Amino acid sequence: MPYYDKEQVEKAREMDILTYLRLCDPGDLVKVSGENYSTRSHDSMSISNGKWMWWSRGFGGASALDYLVKVRGHPFTEAVGMILNAEGNSPPFLVQQKEEKRVKKLLIPERNSNNDQVIRYLTDRGIDRGLIERCIEKGLIYESVPHRNCIFLGFDESGTARYASFRATKPTRIMGEAAGSDKRYSFRIEGKGSAVHIFESAIDLLSFATLEKMRTGGILEDHMLSLAGVYQPSADPSRVKVPTALSMFLDRHKEVNEIVFYLDNDKAGRSMTKGLAGVLGSDYRIRNEPPKYGKDMNDELMHTHRMLKDKHERNDSYER
Repeated sequence: MPYYDKEQVEKAREMDILTYLRLCDPGDLVKVSGENYSTRSHDSMSISNGKWMWWSRGFGGASALDYLVKVRGHPFTEAVGMILNAEGNSPPFLVQQKEEKRVKKLLIPERNSNNDQVIRYLTDRGIDRGLIERCIEKGLIYESVPHRNCIFLGFDESGTARYASFRATKPTRIMGEAAGSDKRYSFRIEGKGSAVHIFESAIDLLSFATLEKMRTGGILEDHMLSLAGVYQPSADPSRVKVPTALSMFLDRHKEVNEIVFYLDNDKAGRSMTKGLAGVLGSDYRIRNEPPKYGKDMNDELMHTHRMLKDKHERNDSYER
């Protein structure tokens, strides 16, 4: 088996998927529109601006090397060799492709003509239908084709979608982020006031908003922000990094002086809350409100629905 040093591996990582397919497998490349492509072997594959997303499997990548390993199933060393061999025949447009890759382009699927399956999926998760419809109306959520996944979008200051996460609406665990997603613009609901409520995922955010609506009868007007997941922070407080979504949000909202964390009841969630409280506690009021039941806010919401249903059934039984 050949050996490739670090410099050769890094060189192989520079080749994007579009360049590789044009060089080595042009018959598998299908032009969809403009600079958007798919493949004959995998019709749920989206390729644009050097990035790719395999929607039916729920993952993507940013290079030809990722594609050869994760999609084609080649061993890593073999894939490196395939790319280095292909580079000898590389046309001039490769340099242009590398320049274009500096601009992060978000790959998102087309919208379905309706959002029926997404609405069913989210209501089955206990989320308030009125809240779902409001998010759909604002363009924050939609149903994709052909797989009818639930897509959660985040936008930049100009109203351009810069982040997308997805969840399968069918009984499967497929979930992830769209290729080209910028976590600085993760899913959020902009509000008003001086507090921001922080969650790990879009589902947790919507679950909390539903609980608040059940409690008060209205929509919470505070800011709500999802972090698109959290990592296990370092035990050294000086090395704890504020997630980019939260850092960007605080930079843009100088009026915020209170941060309320609702991160998961697991090691990563508890450690992250403690670490961020230490980093941000000197500048903001910090509140820690972990889920009162289960692992996350959706567990708490579903538990609350069950408790209310049991109470309603007991009252009906008593009245009869």
